[in-house]
Amino acid sequence: MFERKYIALGRIVTHWKEIVGADFAERASPAKIQYIKPKQPKEHPKATLEIGASSADCAVMVYQKDVILQRINQLFGDGWIHDIKFLHVEPKRAIKPPKRTKTLTENEKNHLSQMLESVDDPELKDRLSRLGQSIMQETKK
Repeated sequence: MFERKYIALGRIVTHWKEIVGADFAERASPAKIQYIKPKQPKEHPKATLEIGASSADCAVMVYQKDVILQRINQLFGDGWIHDIKFLHVEPKRAIKPPKRTKTLTENEKNHLSQMLESVDDPELKDRLSRLGQSIMQETKK
């Protein structure tokens, strides 16, 4: 039973873009499959697919539930997955590349160091220097 469960989830993961579309494939992912044992020995177990997505995406995907079930059963056979449950997870955020900062000119560096000459504490002086540099870089933009 366990072997079949993980093979099934692997097949869903492999075809995930085809099942939910490219847009939702990036924002949601199949989490697990739960099987419910049949009451009668000759019946097949019923499977529920759990999909993890942000609250907003879950709200939209609930309306696509029947379409998703239809696509899964079209790819893998009728009655393979009987229900879908949505799990609310933290949204996936795109990683932004770091901003390129402009370096200070020698005059700007000298001006900043002159302003900080009277500060005796080296740790405070270093922090104020970094703050001053970032302020000067922001004003350049």
